[in-house]
Amino acid sequence: MDDPHTSSAPALRKLLDLLATGAATEDFADVLAEARRQGAPAHVLAEIDDATWQALRVHRTLRQHRRREAELTALFDTAGDLAASRDLDAVLQAIVRRARMLLGTDTAYLTLPDEAAGDTYMRVTDGSVSPIFQTLRLSLGDGLGGLVAQTARPYATPDYRTDERFRHTGRIDEGVLDEGLVAIIGVPLLLGGQVIGVLFAADRSARAFSPDEVALLCSLAAHAAIALDTANSLADTRAALAGLADANAVIRAHAAAVQRAEQAHDRLTDLVLRGAEVADVAAEVAALLGGEVAVHDAEGEPLTGRGAAGEGLALAAASSRAEGRAVRHDRDGEAPEDELWVCAVLAGQELLGSLVLRGRPDLDDADRRIFERASVVTALLLLLRRSVAETENRVRGELLTDLLTAPDRDPAGLTARGRRLGVDLARPHVVLVAAAEDAPGRERLAGAAARYLFGARGISAEHGDGVVLLLPEDGTPPGRAAAGAAERLARLSGAPVTVGAGRPAAGPAALAGAYAEGLRCVRALRVLGRAGDGAAAADLGFLGVLLGEGHDVDGFVGATLGPLLEYDARRGTELVRTLRSYFDCGGSLTRAKDALHVHVNTVVQRLDRVEVLLGRDWNQPERSLELQLALRLQLLAGTG
Repeated sequence: MDDPHTSSAPALRKLLDLLATGAATEDFADVLAEARRQGAPAHVLAEIDDATWQALRVHRTLRQHRRREAELTALFDTAGDLAASRDLDAVLQAIVRRARMLLGTDTAYLTLPDEAAGDTYMRVTDGSVSPIFQTLRLSLGDGLGGLVAQTARPYATPDYRTDERFRHTGRIDEGVLDEGLVAIIGVPLLLGGQVIGVLFAADRSARAFSPDEVALLCSLAAHAAIALDTANSLADTRAALAGLADANAVIRAHAAAVQRAEQAHDRLTDLVLRGAEVADVAAEVAALLGGEVAVHDAEGEPLTGRGAAGEGLALAAASSRAEGRAVRHDRDGEAPEDELWVCAVLAGQELLGSLVLRGRPDLDDADRRIFERASVVTALLLLLRRSVAETENRVRGELLTDLLTAPDRDPAGLTARGRRLGVDLARPHVVLVAAAEDAPGRERLAGAAARYLFGARGISAEHGDGVVLLLPEDGTPPGRAAAGAAERLARLSGAPVTVGAGRPAAGPAALAGAYAEGLRCVRALRVLGRAGDGAAAADLGFLGVLLGEGHDVDGFVGATLGPLLEYDARRGTELVRTLRSYFDCGGSLTRAKDALHVHVNTVVQRLDRVEVLLGRDWNQPERSLELQLALRLQLLAGTG
């Protein structure tokens, strides 16, 4: 066995054991002290001292290697977190926590710039206990962190409160003091040479940070910068993907809308090529849009489908015409499903009518385009119909002109011509004579008459100073037909129009006579100050008897004296005889009672009854004239 007094071998073995077990530095000095106590010679002590110094170097190197190994392990773990996690907050929290652990500091934290506010704010903290510190905001250049961000270089201070290299502010110093921090190190998060944040580690006691610790914190800051860049790239990618998804959805929706519009166009075009009518187009559009469709003419009259309110429809059609697109027609008090969409039907600037959609509160762009395209197709059909109608009416108008000019020349030939043109002159017709009251109206009257008859079975022609319309008799009184024609022709021509109607007639000669009667009615209306009105002979009182073709005396007498005749027949009274005597006596009650051989009170009572039956105006000049004429005609007819 080696003698410890003459050999250094035991001491050397002890040093090796200390190295193997990772003993503390102080334990190595104990080996040399023990040899001195045992009285080892000088050369042995020198050898042990040299071995101790070498062992301490090895010990320090091993400790550095172990620390470096721990740092590398932490960096690899951080890189693994960075690769595995998509949660930026979790990655940054892990980096700050490892910085605090590896440097052995009391706290660690990370700040990021706020571009909107123009400063930096606390993004992540670990080990912090102060709310003031956790909510600090640093302007560029303020405090240690502001200096790091401004210079893009790491800075460390063993005592922040006394370090004059930084620009101290009351708010920052208050937060540092409240957290109790003394020693602080900060390193920049660099990305392409630009500072995107600062990583800190701090102690609550004075401490000098070694270059290795600065390098370690810089490595962790680099990982944090990568994490931020990755997160921003992922956010940009997600935003781009979301934008692409939205664009794809828009493109698909647009493609579907275009395809639907093409199909609608093909279906509508096919209808036109097959000679469909306006009602067919309306039905097809209703099926395409899932609503109810009606077509109105320029005056708001329904051509097909359920009609809409006139004034509101006119305003909506005018709005659609001005905007050049379909408009929504919101009606007060109506349910949303009853609201209308209106699209003007135009030929250039001319309003041909309007298309009305009911039952679709909302229309997307595709359906709206289909609805507007349907109005174009409808305009085409209306123009075709009008062109055909004008051509047919021109040919039929020649027939009407020949009928009025020479009805007796060839009645059978006229009837045959009419039958070939779809007009049966052997059936009863009503003849309307229309005359405009000013020059512009006369120029537009023929076109207005053609539009008035559009879609009807009647014919019209210019004749004399006006226009003659021949309409199949449908049970409407001629006077009412004339009044309605006068009103609508005035709207169509933009000027007052006077219309006279003859009685219903059949056959060329009778129709020519009805025309003459209608013409006399027009003249009578003008004389009576009723220009712009419409009437038949029967509507003109005793003038109708004089102007009428058949001089309907019985009809006039019955219409004028009817209530008195019925009362006398029912009660056995003599109201008609009393009225005649009153007029014959010049309105004298005394002379009338002598002619009737009754008391004057009886005459007064009978005339009171006449007033009840005929009205209070029976003794007014115009009314009394009609009554006296009727009484005379009654005597002449032998019915008194």
